[in-house]
Amino acid sequence: MRSSREGETKPIVFNVRDFGAAGDRQQNDRTAIQTAIDACSRAGGGTVCVPAGDYLSGTLRLQSHVTLHLGAGARLWASTDPHDYDSQHDYESSGGLLVGTLIVAEDAEHVAVEGGGTIHGQGVADLGARWGVPDRPSFRTGICLFQGCRHVVIRDITILYSDAWTVHLQRCETVFVDGVTIFNNRHRLNSDGIDPNSCRDVHIANCHIVTGDDCIVLKATEPHPCENIVVTNCTLETTCAAVKLGTESFGDFRDIHISNCTIRNSPVGIGLYVKDGATMERVTFSNLSIQTPADWQEHSVAPIFMDIEKRCADSRIGAIRDVIFRDIHIHSESGILIQGMPEGPIENLTMQNITLRVDRAADYAARHKPKGSRRTMPHASDTSYARLPSYVTLAHVRGVMLDNIRVLIAAPAFREHERSAIYGYDLEDGVLRSIFRQPGEAAGQQPVIALHDSRRMLVTEC
Repeated sequence: MRSSREGETKPIVFNVRDFGAAGDRQQNDRTAIQTAIDACSRAGGGTVCVPAGDYLSGTLRLQSHVTLHLGAGARLWASTDPHDYDSQHDYESSGGLLVGTLIVAEDAEHVAVEGGGTIHGQGVADLGARWGVPDRPSFRTGICLFQGCRHVVIRDITILYSDAWTVHLQRCETVFVDGVTIFNNRHRLNSDGIDPNSCRDVHIANCHIVTGDDCIVLKATEPHPCENIVVTNCTLETTCAAVKLGTESFGDFRDIHISNCTIRNSPVGIGLYVKDGATMERVTFSNLSIQTPADWQEHSVAPIFMDIEKRCADSRIGAIRDVIFRDIHIHSESGILIQGMPEGPIENLTMQNITLRVDRAADYAARHKPKGSRRTMPHASDTSYARLPSYVTLAHVRGVMLDNIRVLIAAPAFREHERSAIYGYDLEDGVLRSIFRQPGEAAGQQPVIALHDSRRMLVTEC
């Protein structure tokens, strides 16, 4: 720190222009910016300032107590040359996909990326097929990778067109992501927004995220928990899941709270996917608005989806328990799908004050579970519950409370595809209170509530 006057200190600031950065997008400024970061670290920490201009770069490595500040009008462009990325740590090989990362921090503390500037990943061009991926390029770039870091701040920046996971947080603690805009190409698979992976104490707030893959997705790609996560006041749009837990679930997920978010034009609003034996518990979703796209063709639509299954024949059976959905408004042509396994049921599920409005009804004839990570073989559960004539379908649940569930169906949609408000299969020890469907009981052959092979269920005030 440098003293400004007696009793006060002023952070040391390192301007990348002073280290030779041109900011013209012609010269590769990686060396100049990295030299400024290293000088800042040697001085004990401070701020590396990137003023207005266009800076082309490959991998930049942040150090402890260093803030990378992108000033207003500053644009940091990810190089498209694989040789500009550190192959030893920053490449990941997956099915022939090579990923380099622009900003990397490893085992650092008190690191930050902030400011009013923009980072551009250059993943602009549309690809052909998405799920078959024949047109996937051999090299892609992600924006941020923080591994084993503590006290991480990412604030007030704009990230455009990341070509892989945009912000990947792996085994990090005490993270604040605030006021960040992420706008990726909706035709780019793997362009996730924010991925807390086996992290603890993560706060994501006031973000606007548009992606070609999951917007905010909590993962556990290794047997370490992902816990104490708060997401609030975000607007999300994607071709996959807006908020997702899993599918990689080798570690547990617990104490996770999502609130005050608007989800639009997303085939899966909320998805909980347990495939690798983990437990998801103490999870709440509240005060959300979810709107799914019409005529979606790529995979099945479910505004809320929960699923327990085994990825492989020898995978452990995981668990989902103590989950609450409260004060949620849904506009969709497809229904909620929640399913455990006979040998691994979902436990203690609460849904309160849910309104589902259906203007037009999707055809369930070919409906299946929303697409997730690959599994070794198909299973009957992929379709058996997804195609039941219902807008809220529950299977294999123990301890369920449904309270004030309103399903409002436009008359033409109801005539075309008549469905129950609730269909429960293999439910135990539950209460269904104030379940309402419009049109009501007399409108057709399907009852408002249908229960099959269920025990100790109280239906009241419906």
